[in-house]
Amino acid sequence: MHHGIKKLVLLGAGQAHLQVLARLARHHPGNLDVILLTPFPHHTGHGCLPGFVTGQHTADEGRVALEPLVRAARARWLQGRCTGLDATAQQVQITPTGGAQGVPTTLGYDLLSIDIGTQPDRPWLDATMPGATHHALHLHPVEAFIALWPQVMAMAQKQAVSLAVVGAGADGIELVFAAAQGIREHGLPGSRFTLISGGEDIGPDLPAGVRQRVLAQLRHQGITVLREACVGMSEGEVLLGNGARLACDVPLLTMGMRPAAWLQGSGLALNDTGQVLVGPQLQSTSHAQVFATGGVSAQLDGTPGDMHAGTVLAYNLLAAHEGAPLRTLPSKRQRVALLACGTGHAIASWGPLCVGGRWVWEWKDRIDRGFLELHRVTRG
Repeated sequence: MHHGIKKLVLLGAGQAHLQVLARLARHHPGNLDVILLTPFPHHTGHGCLPGFVTGQHTADEGRVALEPLVRAARARWLQGRCTGLDATAQQVQITPTGGAQGVPTTLGYDLLSIDIGTQPDRPWLDATMPGATHHALHLHPVEAFIALWPQVMAMAQKQAVSLAVVGAGADGIELVFAAAQGIREHGLPGSRFTLISGGEDIGPDLPAGVRQRVLAQLRHQGITVLREACVGMSEGEVLLGNGARLACDVPLLTMGMRPAAWLQGSGLALNDTGQVLVGPQLQSTSHAQVFATGGVSAQLDGTPGDMHAGTVLAYNLLAAHEGAPLRTLPSKRQRVALLACGTGHAIASWGPLCVGGRWVWEWKDRIDRGFLELHRVTRG
């Protein structure tokens, strides 16, 4: 860019980008102009979402205000959404949100980092699960889910409800446990809870030992598991692949998510589901000046984007700016995974090893809350 200043654009305010901003607050090169593009004035901690659903804490307690952190990082915040990307021209297209003024329609970059998560794939849902777009409460985007969840609790305080979570990945597992606990503790008695796995076993990507522990907890907490596909929804019911109809007041959908459609025309190398293909340094396999992490990315071996890759991303963006060697993500075997089963129980796994109990939940809760507190800045 002009006068030797290079521009780093951060698309989205996911967990990894919070860590990028925190690193910039400690060390911001004088010749680097940093812009954060995101529609919301805060980051919502995904790990704290189950605690919000159970009523353990408020939505604000699971959020980090972005403006103080952006100021501390000597960056700029543009309130808007990316609506297009030309990776060859190194330019993004922007639509302002929230009535923001002075937001440019296009923005060039020298380095680009994408941490925008995923969103409901409405055409796919309409084709494979008719009615889901209209009748289901979608887990993503999280901000919309948080705004609508109090309506579910208000219903549960007036009547016993039937709630079904569709999708038995880690998100679906944590959500059904949290919803069951929250409604049982704060709603009328008699509500029923179901986890619909989509025709597979629960947690297909989880180690076998974790799946066994999760199934034991589901039985212990009286949550029904249906190994059937959801093939449609209508008012008050969910249609299953075997032809059965499940009475359901609240269908919660955690599957059918895809990266933003504008990535398809970006020129970036993508996999079959539209995720940005990255190497172990989180760098695009087709465009070295682009990095991506989280649900929007996948590694060449099919490994989904790592939601906890912020430390490597923060280091590598500055290293790329300075022309220094990049760091590599540690292997999955070197990372501990934590899964909440409601307040008071969680499961930890490291490779094939796993343990569970209240102490694991307390450990996870400290990590989730600690991450948010670490990135809360009272003065910028």
